[in-house]
Amino acid sequence: MTESRLKELWHREYFQTIVTIVLIVVAVLGFWFGSQLVLHSEHPALAVASGSMCVLPGSYCDGWTHPFEHTLHVGDLIIVQGVSPEDIYAAPYNTTGRSGDIIVFNSPYGSDLIVHRAISKREEAGIIYLTTKGDGNSGPDSEISASNVIGKVVLRIPWLGHVALFMQRSSGIYIVVGLIILLVALEFLVPAFKKAKPKAESEESRQKPEEEN
Repeated sequence: MTESRLKELWHREYFQTIVTIVLIVVAVLGFWFGSQLVLHSEHPALAVASGSMCVLPGSYCDGWTHPFEHTLHVGDLIIVQGVSPEDIYAAPYNTTGRSGDIIVFNSPYGSDLIVHRAISKREEAGIIYLTTKGDGNSGPDSEISASNVIGKVVLRIPWLGHVALFMQRSSGIYIVVGLIILLVALEFLVPAFKKAKPKAESEESRQKPEEEN
């Protein structure tokens, strides 16, 4: 009895829609938490929201032009891996040689995350301190403790970060929620319309013989 009821429930389209949405949510959450474990980082993927790392002039830091230059643009998606402070390589930005690692760290002045390059490193009383700098900034930032570091950037993917930046805006969230509601509504309305149409056609066909008589 239970098996037959489950089969009947599965063939209902609204149930299939709900299961699909749940599976998508589970897959996204599973990927996110799995990435945290694999990369040893609480923020395994981030969108670049500032042009401070871009060394290109003016509007070329918009993320759409020159996407494959060796720098970070607004709208890039970066993959962040947790590392030991001892493994962070620090050196100024260099177009010909090896540059320092690009790191993500908690701002010492607030709750913001900052993506800058480690340009120098020193150790004092067993604590490692890093001086960081945005490649496009005129001067270095203040020195931070390595305990503020979230991880280092190991991969940069152009453009994809624009999706996350769009979602961070209140208008973006409303649009996405509206699209989800619209898709769910269409999932229910289209089958209902298809069922109603044959029924109307059958009633019309029954009425025609009566009119002819």
